[in-house]
Amino acid sequence: MFPETIETDRLRLEARRPEAVDLDECYRICSSDPGIDEVTEYVTWDPHETKRETLEFLERGRERFEDGEAATYVIRPREGEDGAGAIAGFGGFDVDWEKRTANLGTWLRKRFWGRGYSGERAAALVEVAFDDLDLDVVAVGHLPENEQSQRAIERYVDRLGGRREGLLRNHITFADGSVHDEVRYTISQAEWREATA
Repeated sequence: MFPETIETDRLRLEARRPEAVDLDECYRICSSDPGIDEVTEYVTWDPHETKRETLEFLERGRERFEDGEAATYVIRPREGEDGAGAIAGFGGFDVDWEKRTANLGTWLRKRFWGRGYSGERAAALVEVAFDDLDLDVVAVGHLPENEQSQRAIERYVDRLGGRREGLLRNHITFADGSVHDEVRYTISQAEWREATA
């Protein structure tokens, strides 16, 4: 149902599964990569403590992909980019089929911040959600204090025809059980088609 790979001008996205990455490399990135504490400050997971945790993360990606629940990908810069072929991060979307909505999410290693990869990945995934899956809405959010994500999301949501919907109180639960507010944005299929015509 979901594409196994997606290529953009600068990125290659491959379905998140154990076969797509080297477990040792992925564990190192998810546990102790330079800047990992900054990467995980605003996401729902903590740095991995064991390789088993990393393997379960990859296996969960495969299971949800195969079950049609989520399309998540390992993100790699393409040839010609600094760090070509390396794991830059992971991203994709969960699907709420009843609400006909895809919910975007991503995280990038600190060394890949500031390159516009988040927006490039988002544009490709929004296209899949609307053209391939015929969903009605793509949603994305960030914690109110995450200014870097706010800037990136506002740029691509505006470019893709969407808008800020508002603040959802106590909307996200982190791995440690803490509950957080989320600023939510949406793009409708009609808005996207008009903006990208």
